[in-house]
Amino acid sequence: MLTGRGLVKRYGQQHALAGVDIDVSAGEVLAIVGPSGSGKTTLLHVLAGILRADEGRIALDGRRIDQLGEAGRSELRRTEFGFVFQSGMLVAELTAEENVALPLLLGGRDRTTATDAAREWLGRLGLAGKEQRRPGELSGGEAQRVAIARAIAHRPKVIFADEPTGALDTRTGHATVHALIDSARTTNTAVVIVTHDRELAASVPRTVAIRDGAIDQAVPAA
Repeated sequence: MLTGRGLVKRYGQQHALAGVDIDVSAGEVLAIVGPSGSGKTTLLHVLAGILRADEGRIALDGRRIDQLGEAGRSELRRTEFGFVFQSGMLVAELTAEENVALPLLLGGRDRTTATDAAREWLGRLGLAGKEQRRPGELSGGEAQRVAIARAIAHRPKVIFADEPTGALDTRTGHATVHALIDSARTTNTAVVIVTHDRELAASVPRTVAIRDGAIDQAVPAA
């Protein structure tokens, strides 16, 4: 469904990615692990169209997406991809419901449809009754669940989660990621998680290890 071939990304003379091949199937949950500076976040950003690879090909459902211009990549990120970041990156001035509805509104949905979808996903994620709270009125785990609802409400093909447990304690972090995985299963959405948490990575179906910008063949999949 999502494939990368020969992905190279350089920063000056340093290779952040040094010829990575990777495949993500529809509905699959995949963890990308590796030490700091290994290239795992760069790989996620390249696959998601946030960064351009210097070399290589990326395709979504057989269609080349690495050749898209900025407008095309922005549309792709808005329609086909969802994102959960370490800090949540919620809009502080908006309520939970408004944060989840915002991408739908930007995608052209009418306000009633967007609001209904936001309420549905907040309810599925255990946040019924907290729709009108702003991020500062939520716990860290609750705020990340709002971010998950925002990422999945438009039913993307892939959700990219970049260190989604980094700002949470271990128990809350693992519960939050599994809420993401359970939600994604209901829509057959693939989930790509970048994490340094080996315990978390071991709990998902497949793990890819990256070191020095390349897939580490010495580390078995989980």
